[in-house]
Amino acid sequence: MKPDRLNAPVMAAALLVLACLLLPGVSQAAPRVEKMVLRNQLILLVIEEHTLPVVTFQALVDAGSWRDPEDREGLANLTARGLLLGTASHPIDEMYRQLDFIGSSMEASCQKDYTTLTLKSLKKDVDTAFRLFLDALVRPVFPEPEVRREVGNILGTIQFNESQPELLALRTFDRALYLKGPYGHPVEGTKESLGRIEPESVREFHDAHYRPNATILAVVGDVTAGEVKEKFAPLLEAWPSKAVPSRPFESETARAGNTVKINRAITQANIVLGHGGIARSSADYYAVSVMNQILGRSGLTSRMADEIRVKRGLAYAVESAFTPHRHTGSFKVVILTKNASAREAIDLAIQQMKRIRNEPVSGEELDTAKKFLVGNFPLRFDAQEEIASLYNQMQYYGLGLDYPERYPSLIRSVTAADVLRVARTYLHPDECIVVVVGDLEAAGMK
Repeated sequence: MKPDRLNAPVMAAALLVLACLLLPGVSQAAPRVEKMVLRNQLILLVIEEHTLPVVTFQALVDAGSWRDPEDREGLANLTARGLLLGTASHPIDEMYRQLDFIGSSMEASCQKDYTTLTLKSLKKDVDTAFRLFLDALVRPVFPEPEVRREVGNILGTIQFNESQPELLALRTFDRALYLKGPYGHPVEGTKESLGRIEPESVREFHDAHYRPNATILAVVGDVTAGEVKEKFAPLLEAWPSKAVPSRPFESETARAGNTVKINRAITQANIVLGHGGIARSSADYYAVSVMNQILGRSGLTSRMADEIRVKRGLAYAVESAFTPHRHTGSFKVVILTKNASAREAIDLAIQQMKRIRNEPVSGEELDTAKKFLVGNFPLRFDAQEEIASLYNQMQYYGLGLDYPERYPSLIRSVTAADVLRVARTYLHPDECIVVVVGDLEAAGMK
């Protein structure tokens, strides 16, 4: 998330990009990880990967959009973006001048559960790059002109998203699903809520939530645990811990069918249908993953794709997904079809939900789904940033650092009876929220 006015046409930056592109492909074994808990309670994960002279740092902070105050949705996201607006010792132009000079890059991202700050650096410049990274994470100043400019950028993004039918359908679905709770609003907030956020609110949010005892830091690449302990741990331990404000998570999802129709003069209907889902910590996560792989996760070989797209030619795309969070997430089916086919495509998707609830899946379907999920898992180790993200999430969601070794057996142990059980437990075809964005008259839904 670098300001548009800055560029980085330097040779070192090009070298870093090339290095990242040349990272090894599918890894057959999970990399070894060493975990340290510093005196300020920051959790440090070191994953050595010495193929290229590149190091990636990713800090995961428990400061996602779920922590937004009810009247200032978007505050967590604005704070995350504000990390890159300069510090007392490195104003924004100076920060990016130094990053460009050493060919490093830094990005911030806010999700519903957490925020991440990610740094990529060549090994030879890692000391300088890490100091810039730590300064941005711990000591941002959130200058008022830059914060207000960032609000303008976010408002532009919101306006753009509202013009995109598929994004509009997805956001409308979330608002209809979450009757109560912090998962219902967009991460970036709304036009109205952003207007209520002052720069001082951003500083207060950072001071309250950006603390080492709420942070996991994954370090991946051409570095050893000894180097991390000697060079970086002392700098990290100077960051003082502080109690993070507690906030009970209160959420309520819709449990009755509802159809939301948005008229747009477009040739294609954008449909999202579904209901509440599961939490990432659920013991049924793996059986649900296999069940959904068979039902609709694959856009080409799943039951929904076969019935709606292949056999009947009704959809350009159809895919289902369970999106788990720390708390209960969502189940969605996304369908792109001609306006005239909207009703039929919705009916067929719901029919497939009922079918997988009513009869066991075949042995071939079960075997194919499990082989795909197990075979696809090593792709998560395809690049340093993906490795950092995976290990941070493993720690954040309490999956255990041996999760990569256990994942294949967890998937392979799923039976047809398990698939039938979780389908009956977590699929509710008669309680679906349906959002349609399209030409309602052509769809016969006006």
